[in-house]
Amino acid sequence: MEDIGEVLARCQQEMTAPGAPFELDDERLAGRTVKVYRNAPRTLPEFLDAGRAHGEREFMVYEGDRWSFTRFYAAADAFAAVLAGRFGVRAGTRVAIAMRNRPEWAVAFVAAASLGAVPAPVNSFGMREELLDALAQIEPRVLVCDLDRFNRIDGGPGVSGCEIVLADAEPMPDGGVHSMSALLAAASSEPAPPRGPGAGLGVGPDDPALLLFTSGATSRAKAVLSTQRAVCQALFNLDYIGAVAAKSSPALIGAMIERGFAPTTLMAVPLFHVSGLHAQLLASLRHGRRLVLMHRWDPARALELIRQERVTQFNGAPSMLTQLLEAPGIADPEVLRSLSGFGAGGAGLPQRTIDRLVAFTDRIAGVGFGMTETNGVGAGISGEAFRLNPRCSGVVSPIIEVRVVGAQGETCAMLERGEIWLRGVTLMSEYLRDPRATAEALTPEGWLRTGDVGYVDEEGQLYIVDRIKDVINRNGEKIAAAEVESCLMQHPEVREAAVFGVPDEQAGEAVAAVVVTREGSALGIEEIVAHVRAHLAAYKTPSHVYLRSEALPRNPAGKLLKGELKESYRAG
Repeated sequence: MEDIGEVLARCQQEMTAPGAPFELDDERLAGRTVKVYRNAPRTLPEFLDAGRAHGEREFMVYEGDRWSFTRFYAAADAFAAVLAGRFGVRAGTRVAIAMRNRPEWAVAFVAAASLGAVPAPVNSFGMREELLDALAQIEPRVLVCDLDRFNRIDGGPGVSGCEIVLADAEPMPDGGVHSMSALLAAASSEPAPPRGPGAGLGVGPDDPALLLFTSGATSRAKAVLSTQRAVCQALFNLDYIGAVAAKSSPALIGAMIERGFAPTTLMAVPLFHVSGLHAQLLASLRHGRRLVLMHRWDPARALELIRQERVTQFNGAPSMLTQLLEAPGIADPEVLRSLSGFGAGGAGLPQRTIDRLVAFTDRIAGVGFGMTETNGVGAGISGEAFRLNPRCSGVVSPIIEVRVVGAQGETCAMLERGEIWLRGVTLMSEYLRDPRATAEALTPEGWLRTGDVGYVDEEGQLYIVDRIKDVINRNGEKIAAAEVESCLMQHPEVREAAVFGVPDEQAGEAVAAVVVTREGSALGIEEIVAHVRAHLAAYKTPSHVYLRSEALPRNPAGKLLKGELKESYRAG
């Protein structure tokens, strides 16, 4: 009898063979040969056009407002006509999007992408400085935002020639800001833009497709630029992962089908993340799945929506999944009547969450590992394979190479721990306008240094065990410690500051700050927290603040001994 490793290997071999749906091919990119899915769409306009076939089927539900695929595409086409006719958006033009999850976010994205333009989703949790910095990097022709984000930037994007479109408000009295609803109402006067394969957009696989922001380990969020080919290969890889799960877990798939509910995902992760954009919005659009959008995460509200909307799938950050599984009412028969699958990405799952997932013997659960810089592609595991090996981060994708690298740059032996490097067709082109950061992340041979420590076993399963980068993972949001430290140091009474993550049962990790104030200062913890909250997104605000009078520990070269500091305050 085959073990699960043999089953997975056989599934991959069968599904990627010549003539199979996920047939692999070789392409030359940047002087190297990479594996690609032969049948994947070549560009985002081609990918998006396939969703039109779903017609009057329900696509999105938001705060009681229901959108069919027909309604959605009508809005996206109308807004594309406005972008092209009124604002001159063309292939390669950048269009920024800054708002909470809502249907208009998706309309703006699809409208821009269908023109061959470059959508640039911005972190909607950002405060004024963060939003303006992101817009300065992007230099968009159009910013589509909600009223909250508009007010945060004081009504001006700080970018010459950038038009602002409000998704949820009327035009401003001075006429300098547009209303999406008003633009859509008048869209019939704009010529319809070309669409579909061969529409003459002038967009090819090597052209830019997407800008997403990632904080990484630096004090400034970086804009990750990806090509049309990279994004489309990543999206097709999601189909491959689903096909492997179905083929290797027939009993679980059979139980899901027997429940008889239309595939419906509860969407709580932000759309500006690859996990929300790729794995939920775009995958659902192409394959005709329903999306139920949450305005903000709340486990009690999530359970209510699962019951009301007959949700079949929940994917979220590990902390979200933990909170959902521990919420009162998760075992309600009306919740479990439809809920068939759970998924998590990013950091590893706590053991108690794994135990709860495995206890659902007739539900599909899975995890994945990827990065913004890889368009989410890396490794994935679900279904029976996850149940048998829930501590691993997934089986390596057939279009990605993995190298485990030691401290001296040597390739580690199997099962030996080192930094995970990734290479393949889905990798970013660059960090926009940041050649130094790009060179630090990408080797001349095309490897991406992930900053994560792990190993690969003999069956090609990847294990992530630690992080090199000084990044805090709070509720799935990556927080650069250097960014919070920089903010703290802007306070005139702060002399030194060190920020790091500490374990937190609810959020996975919480932000801790050690602050050295100037001599004679009366600065208190509440004032420090208020200072950070006034300048950075709320989720970056420290949950734990420790005041000290003595200097922070440093080595003879002046480097901060953060490890020593962490141990001291975790113990205390």
